[in-house]
Amino acid sequence: MKGLIPLPAWTTILGFAFGAIVGSFLNVVIYRMPRGKSLSDPKHSFCPKCGHQLGIPDLFPLLSWIISRRRCRYCGKPVSSRYFWVELFTALIWMGIWYQYLLGPAPDLGKAIAYSLTASALVAIIFIDIELYLIPDQVNAFILFVGFGYNLWLYSQASTAATTWGIPSSVAGALTGAGVLWGIALFGRLAFGKDAMGHGDIKMARGIGAVLFPALASISFGLAVALGAVLGIVQVLLRPKLSDEGDGSSLATPGRVLGSDGCDGGDGGDSDLPNTEHRTPKALPQEEEYGPEPIGSLLKCGIGYVLCLDVVGLFLPKFYKAYFNEDPFAPPDDLETFEVERTMIPFGPYLALGAILAAIFEKELMGMVSAYLRNLNPPP
Repeated sequence: MKGLIPLPAWTTILGFAFGAIVGSFLNVVIYRMPRGKSLSDPKHSFCPKCGHQLGIPDLFPLLSWIISRRRCRYCGKPVSSRYFWVELFTALIWMGIWYQYLLGPAPDLGKAIAYSLTASALVAIIFIDIELYLIPDQVNAFILFVGFGYNLWLYSQASTAATTWGIPSSVAGALTGAGVLWGIALFGRLAFGKDAMGHGDIKMARGIGAVLFPALASISFGLAVALGAVLGIVQVLLRPKLSDEGDGSSLATPGRVLGSDGCDGGDGGDSDLPNTEHRTPKALPQEEEYGPEPIGSLLKCGIGYVLCLDVVGLFLPKFYKAYFNEDPFAPPDDLETFEVERTMIPFGPYLALGAILAAIFEKELMGMVSAYLRNLNPPP
């Protein structure tokens, strides 16, 4: 960015501090948003076990969680380790992005801001999806808007990166992201008769593409597949231990199930609802059959995602209900009864983690891909 003074290396600690503050807010988002609770009412944070308002010393899990020995200071009940890890993870991400894009002779403030905001939203997605097997539409829409805003900023800077394939790069990336994952969902449904991809994942990939643009987004999707293949096995092995903590960080937690008349999924694994994902109807009575998503529904939803009708529906809930047959703001209706099978692995966290790594290590990853392509086609 023209006129921005390069920052010294020691300022990365500021990135860590800002990230920790954002992480503290993300913990509020992770707990309240999927449960249909307002982010601003009540204004103060509270213990989910006893409801007691938290004081200032309790609002910084990096310190308070350790000092209080992982327990609420008021009721003495265990506090989920999630609060600590969200804050630490977000702080490290902001620190990495600060180091990559704000130091050196050519700081890039616009990219640093866009990537930091997107990565923060993806952190929220990771922890919500792992716990509740859903991805809120509001978070996916936020990422999409960040991408569009970043593209406008590039146009204001007369950057060549603002345009790809003759259209805005954010639009090209959004189409790439939605197209790739929706294509996987359609192929899996046609070839195997099963739901192969959650709708929440499709919408998240659309947002990731809008921010990272086509080339880097494609790399992030490849990273997601690799991470899912390796870490998914670890997740399955660790799940019994995690689900026994009893501190709110269980992976075996409830979700919601829809009928087959809307943009939903079915039959295990990676199916989902317009504003959620990955549902296995274990809580349904045995006499009720829960089949895979109808192809017509998948096609209809795919068109809606390409046209961003789900985002429009967040501002016009009646339109959302009419098109997707679902309330985008309704919390899961069977949180206390639904159970997740041990081998169920949501793809969303790996998709998000791949995008975060791509954002932090863009230069290195793009350089590796460029070198690989040059080796495939050496000059004569």
